[in-house]
Amino acid sequence: MFKRLLLTVIFGLVIFLPVVSAQENFAQSLGGPTVDEGVLHDRRYMRVEGGLNVYDAPNGNVIRTLSPGYVFLTTKRDNGGWSEINAGEYVRTSEITNTNGGISRFAGVFLPGGLPHPIGWALQSSWTVSAPGVEPVKNVGTRIKKYDRLNIYSTADANGVLYYQIGPDQWITQFLVGKVQPLGGVPEGVDTGLWIGVDLYEQVLTVYEGATPIFATLVSSGLERWQTREGLFHIYFRTGREDMSWGEVGDDYYLLEEVPWTMFFDEANALHGAYWHDGLGYRRSHGCVNLSISDAKWLFEKVAGFMGPDAHNSATGPAVYVYSTGSYNR
Repeated sequence: MFKRLLLTVIFGLVIFLPVVSAQENFAQSLGGPTVDEGVLHDRRYMRVEGGLNVYDAPNGNVIRTLSPGYVFLTTKRDNGGWSEINAGEYVRTSEITNTNGGISRFAGVFLPGGLPHPIGWALQSSWTVSAPGVEPVKNVGTRIKKYDRLNIYSTADANGVLYYQIGPDQWITQFLVGKVQPLGGVPEGVDTGLWIGVDLYEQVLTVYEGATPIFATLVSSGLERWQTREGLFHIYFRTGREDMSWGEVGDDYYLLEEVPWTMFFDEANALHGAYWHDGLGYRRSHGCVNLSISDAKWLFEKVAGFMGPDAHNSATGPAVYVYSTGSYNR
């Protein structure tokens, strides 16, 4: 997914070289939500390929059939080659695949009062280059791993492609980075002390208390066909687990059981944890905003503390401001 900021195109090479100083490990020093293996794996998440019969008991009668599509179930226990998916509902264990090994262990960062320089995350594993415009070569430069936290000291435009300097003689293309870009103030219409900003271009979510950013993380918003809408919303309902299903069989049908830490803000679109992919920083959804399970749990608890015991009250739900700091190339 190549992306480029909305900048005046500068032909040739323009480089701004600062002195890379003692803040070198700033991004790496930031704390974040706890990654608790017990929370990540409190369910067995199972992928279904094709249609699937559901039985009333092991070797019992078929009571319904799951349609083919993008389907994930949670199972309670195995019983002689059968898995219980709900009370009194069983499927053949051989027809489902455990996907817990693919659950994301990513977590965002708590932000201090101010950032000495921008930070971000690597969206893919790559190699740094010695100067903007140089093609990366395996085993040349510094190895950057997916989700590494990056300090961004400077930018350069090489023939219309933006590069970030992340260390001495270390550059990486902007389209491989999800950059934290806190807003300079509270947007017009935001009427809650705690509020959430979602930058669709960077695929970064930032939580604010007043004008102060306190947390940032990578997300996955809606694909081009099902784009997450820009605008100002409020969280109007939250629930610890929610079954989600939508679309047409044979086209875009999906069924996701027990989606964790769900906070609805724009009709059927929600902020929630995702156990079915580890591709944060790229658009992947049908309009919801996917977070890692660890981040979603932290945000859910933060929102619950703000809203109080009423999970349904949109009047007390934090504002959600969805916007874009750039546009995708097509």
